[in-house]
Amino acid sequence: MITGDAAYIKKINRSLIIREIVKEGMISRADLSKVTALTRATISAQVADLLEEGLIIETQLEHNSVGRKPIMLSLDGQAGYALGIDLDYGQISFTLSNLVGQPISSNFIKINTTEYSEILPLLVDQIKQYEALHSDSRYGIVGIVIAIHGLVAKDEIIHYVPRLHWNDLDLKGDLERQISIPIYIENNANLSSFAERVFFHHETENLLSASLYSGIGLGMMMKNEFFRGHDGFAGEAGHMIIVPDGRPCNCGNKGCWEKYSSESRIFEFLSEKRNIKNLTYDQIQKWLDEGDQEVHEMMEQFIYYLAIGLNNMINMYNPEVLVLDSELLRMYPDSLTKIKEKLNSSISHYRELTLSHIGKKSCVLGACALAIKHFLDVPMLNLSYDQQTTQNESALI
Repeated sequence: MITGDAAYIKKINRSLIIREIVKEGMISRADLSKVTALTRATISAQVADLLEEGLIIETQLEHNSVGRKPIMLSLDGQAGYALGIDLDYGQISFTLSNLVGQPISSNFIKINTTEYSEILPLLVDQIKQYEALHSDSRYGIVGIVIAIHGLVAKDEIIHYVPRLHWNDLDLKGDLERQISIPIYIENNANLSSFAERVFFHHETENLLSASLYSGIGLGMMMKNEFFRGHDGFAGEAGHMIIVPDGRPCNCGNKGCWEKYSSESRIFEFLSEKRNIKNLTYDQIQKWLDEGDQEVHEMMEQFIYYLAIGLNNMINMYNPEVLVLDSELLRMYPDSLTKIKEKLNSSISHYRELTLSHIGKKSCVLGACALAIKHFLDVPMLNLSYDQQTTQNESALI
């Protein structure tokens, strides 16, 4: 039983009600009372407030049975919007979603600079354009979450971005001086793990998500919260040494995991070996289909070292679900089976190992979902994923 002052209890009850409405999509007042264990009087009072605020809407269901037609409650997805931004080397991607996490638009701008002083005004300009375009909705843009491909401290200060050569920057503070919308800064791998939890793995409280593209990024959800470590830098598993005195890494060590099990390693090797500057997934797929022995051997080695690192992650964190995001693994026949066969330690325990259904969009969709979570002030979201709504993307410049 929840105890405390009246305002605190009201806030907790509101959060419970919103969470269940979002989770179910549509739900009646009677069913809300059952699943939340709140009295019908409490439900009625809270629902009246939410209707007056324009946050939820009523829908009368048509049915043929005798009796009153049930009135269902649902979140008004068009009452506001969330803006997710993926700030990466060479490109900034923007996705705008409604309040139920469905993407409305996805765009990107190419950048040919790493200078913070040049990128900051670009962000400000684009955000203000989005703000102006959607100012006519009830709540406008409710929040902005920016994904950073580097170390983000607990206070949201950007500690280090390797490819941009950024150190100790207060992007959040610099943006807040020019923009009144709530802004949050988060590591990209954490946002990918959040997207996997919110859109697919609703029954999971402990999830690891490993992105294997330019390096290895590990996002960790523990008891439905980001696992950050002391300063916020936990999850840099790509720099775990798996081959002592192995290949040199930009971090200063040798033999780091991402030098053996990231897609960039395979692309770099094949591009150099076969003298192809702009190697594509389609070309690698063609080689795989043709039975190219060297490419198949590389993929087997990729999986071998990947399994070594995954075994370490499983033993350390004992996740319920482990999600792998890699286009090469999706292309390679029986890749998951091959990985699982190498995770045969009697002390390694996990419930599910799967490939991401979201792919590279997980980061920016996770950013939108986190903005919605902050706005609704709920402990966790369960949203549905519609792949068709995430396909269209266009360049802004």
